[in-house]
Amino acid sequence: MEATPEDRLLDGRVRLRQALGGYRAGMDAALLAAACDAADGARVLEAGCGVGGALLAAAARRPGAIFAGMERDRGAVALARENVALNGMDERVRIWEGDVAKPFKDLGSPTFDAVMANPPYFDDPAALRAPAAAKRGAWMADGGLTAWTAFLLKAVREGGTITLIHRADRLADILALLAPKAGSFQIRPIQAHADAPAKRVLVRAIKTGKAPLALLPPLVLHPREGAKHTDEAEAILRGQAGLSWL
Repeated sequence: MEATPEDRLLDGRVRLRQALGGYRAGMDAALLAAACDAADGARVLEAGCGVGGALLAAAARRPGAIFAGMERDRGAVALARENVALNGMDERVRIWEGDVAKPFKDLGSPTFDAVMANPPYFDDPAALRAPAAAKRGAWMADGGLTAWTAFLLKAVREGGTITLIHRADRLADILALLAPKAGSFQIRPIQAHADAPAKRVLVRAIKTGKAPLALLPPLVLHPREGAKHTDEAEAILRGQAGLSWL
């Protein structure tokens, strides 16, 4: 898999090589990393980590936590491992080749304190024009949200956290799939503009959690005029702020 020259995340704190013509880590990865609130000593898994954009940004934000990324695409796995080494994180970030369609026990790992994911946004090939072959895995979920949520629920310990970023119109499905075994939901809408409906949501749940659902204030990404990003979004992208939870 041929990679581009290095991209820089978090105001240059994270170096990232990505595949030419493949899916590139963007705003969703940045927000997922910012939403990771793992404490020192916590073990965190990202399912479907790609080349490590969200994973390494989260690890840079949470230097006391231990991270693992799982990815099924072998080319992305190789690049992710290169990126771990490029950022000098070999001692606390590891990359596994694996698939959410297979049992979590196949990884041979204990459950994690926290899991996070940016699952592919579509599971119906008829829902959009077919993406380029190099991007298909990032856009099309072969097992749908059912496979992703089932894997995450198996991968996290009781009392551990599950954090997802996904399409806002799939929120009801996400809640229904997680609810049998998780609760204490917190939902943060992501709006392109203050006067526009949310197209993305960040969802945080606790396995076996019982607290009432909480709908948090939205994150607005862009002003209608002036700067490219709102002050809050700019601070998050630069690594100067995170996305807090209750």
